[in-house]
Amino acid sequence: MTTATLPRLLVVDDEPDLRTLYELTLLREGYEIDSAGTVAEALAHLQAQTYSAVITDMKLPDGSGLALLRWLEQAGRPEKAIVITAFGSAENAVEALKAGAYDYLTKPVDLRQFRLVVGSALGRVAPDPSPAAQEKSAAMPASALRLVGESPAIRAVRSLIDKVARSMAPVLVQGESGTGKELVARAIHDHGVRAGQGFIAVNCGAIPENLLEAEFFGYRKGAFTGANEDREGFFQAADGGTLFLDEIGDLPLAMQSKLLRVIQERSVRPVGATAETPINVRILSATHKDLSAEVAAGRFRQDLFYRLNVIQIRVPPLRERLEDLGLISTRVLTRIAQDAGVSPAPRLTVGALQTLSRYAFPGNVRELENLLHRALALAGGEWIDADDLGLPDTLLDEDRSESQFAALDTPLGAAPVAEGVSLPEELPSDLARYLDEVERAILLRALELHRFNRTAAAASLGLSLRQIRYRMARLAISAGDS
Repeated sequence: MTTATLPRLLVVDDEPDLRTLYELTLLREGYEIDSAGTVAEALAHLQAQTYSAVITDMKLPDGSGLALLRWLEQAGRPEKAIVITAFGSAENAVEALKAGAYDYLTKPVDLRQFRLVVGSALGRVAPDPSPAAQEKSAAMPASALRLVGESPAIRAVRSLIDKVARSMAPVLVQGESGTGKELVARAIHDHGVRAGQGFIAVNCGAIPENLLEAEFFGYRKGAFTGANEDREGFFQAADGGTLFLDEIGDLPLAMQSKLLRVIQERSVRPVGATAETPINVRILSATHKDLSAEVAAGRFRQDLFYRLNVIQIRVPPLRERLEDLGLISTRVLTRIAQDAGVSPAPRLTVGALQTLSRYAFPGNVRELENLLHRALALAGGEWIDADDLGLPDTLLDEDRSESQFAALDTPLGAAPVAEGVSLPEELPSDLARYLDEVERAILLRALELHRFNRTAAAASLGLSLRQIRYRMARLAISAGDS
């Protein structure tokens, strides 16, 4: 007979009374607890064993809680970190989240909120997605469409999504209309521990100002004319999950103040209610505006900007990643053809792809989708030519040189062989196996150069520690290989 292992937590605080309070609170929740009063004691515990989470005060006698966060990150440890900061020290909280903390609490610590944050970090509030939920997430080609591509710009976005999904840090997604900001937010949600919970998307610019408070926080029956029953707001609907605030820059200043209070207090008061309702949501926001300029102009609160802009992801416009046009177009046309029952899916000719690459796409990927919908309807065959696109010459950039079309010389936009890359004299009979062998040799060389320090080897190859671990496991590379 086996018994389930209880989560073991490490509590780090130099004040004995507070440390005892945290320990007792967590013991009542069914956790096993170790404690430390200094950075040195905490590191000794961490070097001796692995924990489910580390809860640390920011200020310690021999250093900072940030030192523990950096050690966890550099060592590639799996522990979630929760940081406790002094009241009003928003800068410390932001710094901790940027250093990899899962979440933060401010002193004096509300024990109810303390239990909630710890439970969330361990998946007790927002459990990992079920296989059915994962399957559903994987089967959404349309939602992932605008993140398709292999350009450095979009690969950087996907890498950031992978990193920020693991924490509770607020993320601000910036980009022009049509670039796929909501898709980025949804991808962060789908890759995080809250994937099995709700994702509530709100367009802040589409709600009348007089209805904002009721829509965001809910209301009680009789609160105003027409309030015939209690109704929950966006925050309550997203409880346990993610609230995505699109076009956050369109919120009026009065509502910005109320939103800031909710983020700080982690509770809402519905219109007409006398008591606060605790909420546990992750805030993701997006805007096409330059919020720094909005702050300077007095149209956006600076303190709210700091709260929302802990981590920023910029989604590049399509004109900055034209090398992805072939891949995106192929995915779009495949989906449109499937929806229309057309087989095989039409493809772009070289001329059509080059014409697209000369267009600025002010509406970005959304505009490309609409344009290809029209072209498919007009083409009526297996190929879509430049004339089917319906783009007048006056809208095309005639100054692009032929070298800018080099990556677009096939209907699929396949890139040419890079200079300095040598190909085998004979084509491999098993391409996947050949590529695995090449990748294995490169990884081994990097590891040997850095004495099998995975962090250094990963950095030299432009990989994260998580990525090189995955590749080493997939290719059966151990620390002793040579």
